[in-house]
Order: sequence, then structure tokens, then C-alpha cells
Amino acid sequence: MILQAPKITPELREKVDGFLKKPKLLFIDGDWQEASNGEVFTTHDPATGEELAQVARGSSIDVDLAVEAARRALEQGPWSTTTPAERTRKLNLLADLLEKHGDEFALIETLDNGKPFAAARGFDVRLSIECLRYNAGWATRLTGETIPVSLPGEWHCFTVREPVGVAALIVPWNVPLAIAISKLAPALAAGCTVILKPAEQTPLSAIRLTELVNEAGFPEGVVNVITGYGHEAGAALVDHPGVDKISFTGSTRVGQTILSAAGNNMKRVSLELGGKSPVVIFSDADLDMAIQSAAMGIFGNTGQVCAAGSRLFVEESVMDQVVEGIAAKAKSLVLGPGTSPDVDLGPLISQTQLDKVMGYIEDGSSAGARIVTGGSKLPGKGYFVEPTVFVDTRPDMPIAKEEIFGPVLCATPFNGDNIDRIALAANYTDFGLSSTIWTNDFSKAHRLARRIRAGVVKINAPSALDQALPFGGMKQSGWGRENGRFGAEAFTELKTIAAKLA
Repeated sequence: MILQAPKITPELREKVDGFLKKPKLLFIDGDWQEASNGEVFTTHDPATGEELAQVARGSSIDVDLAVEAARRALEQGPWSTTTPAERTRKLNLLADLLEKHGDEFALIETLDNGKPFAAARGFDVRLSIECLRYNAGWATRLTGETIPVSLPGEWHCFTVREPVGVAALIVPWNVPLAIAISKLAPALAAGCTVILKPAEQTPLSAIRLTELVNEAGFPEGVVNVITGYGHEAGAALVDHPGVDKISFTGSTRVGQTILSAAGNNMKRVSLELGGKSPVVIFSDADLDMAIQSAAMGIFGNTGQVCAAGSRLFVEESVMDQVVEGIAAKAKSLVLGPGTSPDVDLGPLISQTQLDKVMGYIEDGSSAGARIVTGGSKLPGKGYFVEPTVFVDTRPDMPIAKEEIFGPVLCATPFNGDNIDRIALAANYTDFGLSSTIWTNDFSKAHRLARRIRAGVVKINAPSALDQALPFGGMKQSGWGRENGRFGAEAFTELKTIAAKLA
């Protein structure tokens, strides 16, 4: 296993099965309720294709009700007078409850998303708990400042940070729990009320989380959850005049649609979108570490990661060694249902995603790229595809320039250490989310880091996910930043107050 975690015991499975059998309703104004139209949709286990649960299919009518509830809680209800210290306490209590039920959430994520139980427990749940506790501290630290001015007379001028208002949080299916909490925690810390819209493929952890929100004693209307389809419930949230901010993580195409729609009433928008991230390995790097990192940077979570290192650039003198090492790692990874022990990679999320990934692989082969390893889907149930490594790729190939969102790596050699030329190749993309540099020459590393157009540049590090570090992209990888002070302040408005004293 990649990560160590408690086993899936019969008691744990019985508890989660009990949750799955319960009605999956909308949560509006502190009340669980059916969709207004009575409709439901089905969520499936991507490892088997079998049905998991029937979930309420929210509509624009339900969105209206949720926005009204959130607006009341913000402007008239107890949330408007809740102190920062009390918001801190409630977020910490929610973190404690999530920690208590961590194994349960990991198994729910595994069944709904397909990822290995060990990864869900050791990464998704752990990161979610850390996020809640980190952002709990921001509730008491979102401050303004006094400002000296040069106006005639005497003045007292200062700024304050106020909640941006009602925030719609629209979450993808690849890391459902952790991304939901990465938005929920700073929004609540800032004093906003929220409507959470999980992806229709993976709504279950959001529903279970809402049960904990209720248990933690958040007032009615502060947290509302609308499950349903993006083109219905999601679009209604984006269009709603009562929503003040949209925080969205997902594809660039949908992000562009949201941005256009939000412009109609000038909603605040945060977008964390797609990526086609470069990994640059120089010959003087710690190659063993670089190979392991590059492999899991694209194969981890079955490649369904916005920041996945899908474009590999390797100094020519070590190209064969690096590609062979990554291919060997790919062949060693065990694919299977996330509930099985010793599984490294789970399935893709759906048949649609499997068809998309296989289409890119077939297109790459037809265009002349060569497969070193992988390239096939697994027979039988579920949506499994082999980790795949391409060489002999060209920058104009779709596999080299478009986000695949699967375990597919394109490797390209480079000669010498001309930093400008390497940066030009790394930046030859519409995206700019993440990047990685491997070298023991720190001068070279930092010169290249300054030239790469990406929101995150990692040097000799497999990852740099920390709650204090801003995360977000340049170019078509998004608007704004999450995490740290920047993530919390994104849910506030800055107000200037200027008082003439004399």
C-alpha cells in the first residue's frame, strides 16, 4: 500500500452500509428534505459500476430556498452576531467530529470515488481535518489596518474585513471531501453562509459531512447542501442574484461558463481549474527520488488531479534511465477496487472518463507517439486503465497539450541547461497551475522557477500541500488563490472607513 491506514473492519462496513441505505436528501435551513420535484439520481461505485445510493436531485426551486435560508442566517439570524471566537470553536468541533469518524469518511470516499481506502484515510481525511483546524484560527485574525492619510484636518481612517456574503461552493469529484472542506472552512471562518454543491458523481461524503455540521451546532441556514446535476443545480447557483460569491473547482471549460454568467451581476468568483503541469528533471538531480515523484505525480489518484505532472522534460543524458524507472514504477502499481488491501490505484470515476482517457491514448498512438508501458483498459467490471507513458511526443499533439485527467505521461528530452529554452517548452501550454523542478543546482532551479508561468513551483519536492501555502493557477488554470491568508480573505470584502475628526 502507498499509505498505512486502519483496515476496513466488518463493523466499519456495517456502519457505512447503514449510511448508504438512508435517504440522501437536501439540507436546507437546518432541515433534511426531498427535492421539490421529488426526483433522485443514482451514484455508482466506479470499481464495479454498481449502484450505491439514490440521491435527491435538486433544482432551481431548491436553490432558491437554500439561498433564502443562507441570506436570513447571514443578515438576520444568529450567524450575523456570532463572535469570531465562537466560529473558531465550531470549526474545531467539526474537525474533532471528522477525526472521530475518519475511517467512515475514508470508506465513503473509496466507495463513491474509487480511490484506495489507505489513500482516502491518509490523505483526503487527514488533509480535511488539518484544513478545518487551520482555518478555525483565521476567524479571529481577519483584520484591517489603520491608515495615515494626507487629507487636510484630522482623520481616523481604517479598513475592516467583512464577510463577502452568501457563498456557493461547487466541488469536483476527484477529491470530494478535502476540496469541499477547503472551501467550507475559510468561508465559515470569514463569517459567510454557504450552499455546498458536490459533484453528482460523488455527493456522499458531503451529505455525511453535513450530518456532522448539524451535530456541531451550526445555526440553521449557515450550511446548506444541494445535490444534483451541474447544469441544473450548479447553473442555478451561478445565476442566482442572491449568491454573492462562487468558489469553483473543476474544468476550465465549466470555469469559463461560470465566469461569463457571474459577470451578469458581478459576483465575486474564485476558480481553480485545469492543468497540464511540467516536471523538469536535470541530470544532476537525485534521480531515484525524482523518478518516484514524477511517477506518482501523474499516476496518483489515477491521474485525476488538476496539478498532475503530465508533461515530463528530462535532460537527454538521463532520459532513458528516467523513463525506464517511471515505466517500472507504473508496471509495479496494483490496480483494483479501493476496498481491497494492497491496492495502489483505483478506477477512473466513470465510463465517460474512461472513454475520454482511452480516446487520448488511441489518438496519441495514431499521431506517432510511442507507448513505453500501459495504454490499455483492464477487462471486467469497473473503469480501470493502465498507467501509461508516452515518448516521441510533439508539443502540438493533444496528449501533450490538453488536460487528460488520467494516468497518462508524455516524456520529452532536452539538451543542455539553457534556462530560457527549457522555460519556453515548459510554458508551451494554456495552463499554469503547478510545476516541478529536479536539480541539485539551486541557482539553476531558482532561475527556472522565476521563468515558469505557474501558480506553484516545487523544487526537489514531490508535493507542497500545506494549509498555509497559497494554491491556484495562472492563465487558464484559474482566478484567485486558496489556502493561507489569501484563501480566507477571498471570502471577505475590504471596506474603508474614513472619519474626519476636525
